[in-house]
Amino acid sequence: MCARVTDVMTEDVVTCERETALEAAAKRMVAEEVGSVVVTTDGTPYGIVTETDVVYASYRADRPISEIPTQKVTSHPLETVEPTAPVRLAAERMREERIKKLVVLEDLTLRGIVTTWDLVEHYGELTRNVKAIRQRRQRRAGEWTDF
Repeated sequence: MCARVTDVMTEDVVTCERETALEAAAKRMVAEEVGSVVVTTDGTPYGIVTETDVVYASYRADRPISEIPTQKVTSHPLETVEPTAPVRLAAERMREERIKKLVVLEDLTLRGIVTTWDLVEHYGELTRNVKAIRQRRQRRAGEWTDF
């Protein structure tokens, strides 16, 4: 069985509204011990702000981050994946887009987030699944040559 995004994603996603000050978004990340917040508009996922975004914004700004709207540093549009997508697809998208986080949406509903850490954490399990699939395929292929 191929692992799905829903098998490895984090369901508890930290969010904030677009109008939130960047300092408040950063405080949420620290308090929740996460590396990003999903930015919403009226509860609908709009974009994402990462700890890297906060660092760059604070470096480049001529004013305190409490005065910088989160919206100014939000990555938009969101890079997303469906919960039923294969993990391999999520990993490929992250590599192609050079990102560390993919927001998991089902229709327009936020279901979770999958990060490179989630992939690393489940690597052993994913590797075992891939090996099992290969073995089953090899056995099936062998069945056709044994007559």
